[in-house]
Amino acid sequence: MKVHKKRLTGIEAHKSHILAAKAVAGILRTSLGPKGLDKMMVSSDGDITITNDGATILDQMDIDHEIAKLMVQLSKSQDDEIGDGTTGVVVLAGALLEHAEQLLDRGIHPIRVADGYELAAKVAVERLDAIADSYPVDLNNVEPLIQTAMTTLSSKIVNRCGRQMAEIAVDAILAVADLERKDVDFELIKVEGKDGGKLEDTMLVKGVIVDKDFSHPQMPKVVRDAKIAILTCPFEPPKPKTKHKLDITSVEDYNKLREYEKEKFEEMVKQVKDTGANLAICQWGFDDEANHLLLAHNLPAVRWVGGPEIELIAIATGGRIVPRFSELTAEKLGRAGIVKELSFGTTKDKMLVIEECHNSRAVTIFIRGGNKMIIEEAKRSMHDALCVIRNLVRDNRIVYGGGAAEIACSITVSQAADKISTLEQYAVRAFADALEATPLALAENSGLAPMKTMTAIKARQINEKNPWLGVDCLAKGTNDMKAQHVIETLIGKKQQIILATQLVKMILKIDDIRVPGEPQNPY
Repeated sequence: MKVHKKRLTGIEAHKSHILAAKAVAGILRTSLGPKGLDKMMVSSDGDITITNDGATILDQMDIDHEIAKLMVQLSKSQDDEIGDGTTGVVVLAGALLEHAEQLLDRGIHPIRVADGYELAAKVAVERLDAIADSYPVDLNNVEPLIQTAMTTLSSKIVNRCGRQMAEIAVDAILAVADLERKDVDFELIKVEGKDGGKLEDTMLVKGVIVDKDFSHPQMPKVVRDAKIAILTCPFEPPKPKTKHKLDITSVEDYNKLREYEKEKFEEMVKQVKDTGANLAICQWGFDDEANHLLLAHNLPAVRWVGGPEIELIAIATGGRIVPRFSELTAEKLGRAGIVKELSFGTTKDKMLVIEECHNSRAVTIFIRGGNKMIIEEAKRSMHDALCVIRNLVRDNRIVYGGGAAEIACSITVSQAADKISTLEQYAVRAFADALEATPLALAENSGLAPMKTMTAIKARQINEKNPWLGVDCLAKGTNDMKAQHVIETLIGKKQQIILATQLVKMILKIDDIRVPGEPQNPY
């Protein structure tokens, strides 16, 4: 049996790569900007995802082509590092490859194109540094941070209450940020969702929300000045670790066993009560008898709380997670001002809110929405907004959006191309043209004439020497993005250009593909 290998070489291989990358970029192109459209993804088992987030769209797409998979990884790396700009980076990479194809058709060697792109990217990044503004991260003036978060949220489904979402995201980041170290610990921010209710009902809770209720319906619904025992041991009678069998041959033995279990339960409850705890949170379950005893001893309890939540509760309340009842002491208890049960509408769903915690740095964003899909998309949008504000805490320099930064870079790169005497001049000029793909897509998605809008803004930027003029997507009557408060982080924009250029360089250097095909019968 011979295995037939599919093989593409030379210009055919390049054409195949570029076609695949352009196809992926074409899918995301219509999602760019505040007027961008959403995509609906249906998985093999019928799960529906509606999203505008580039990384999520590509992650859920069923892609076979090797180069198209690289585009998926490109948007994922932008998402992991920056959290925003995942659509733009793929559109830029697609445009760079599209322009590279024209150069290859003119007989320019792919390596010379790749080198020209490298030069151009350097010029573009230097230009971004030159036109960047810096925003001081000031706790007393959070308006600039809110404006930046609103720019990110403007293209998402939650944009109708973008201001409220942006304020929640800013408050959450500033609550957990370490401004001296310029660092934000995302572990301390939990995003919970519950369907039913309006998007406007979304709120920030300075504490922890747990999707559980008290273990017995007669336990109090509110515990004030809670001293919380955080346990990872079950309220059950001790069992040997190995396999065991217990033979009960008489009624006396059975009664003895019951008494023994009851004693053990009483002892466990007493150990918890003796430390001064008035609330027990347990990672495991407990049976009905334990539940009854806890109620009889006035000790409200919560069972089956997952590992991550247990850790977050411990961080928020300043308590210690205790693996054995015998190790429980008063010092290891967590403290919270109020623990209360929330109920929703006519459903029997309940959740616990732990507020006024000892350590106020743990916060929960509680998202409401009409259905599960809206909540999932709101969670993704909130993640993008949180990432953008975290980036501003790390590096407070910004550029203006709406394609303004890309047009400014395009003009500078085009001028730089005229000074290059070697063949790379063509590649540098192609890079300048490719940078215009973002403003063109923004104009197209906003229902404007793309070329006309683009050329008009470019001419104005050169004449007025104002790098903040961009596409007026929302028809506000001004092209000045500074006046419109369309703000993007410098670090995110730089990363887009650097990552897209690196990927395109790598793709241009591949000139031979061998794919194992179907085995062929030689007879």
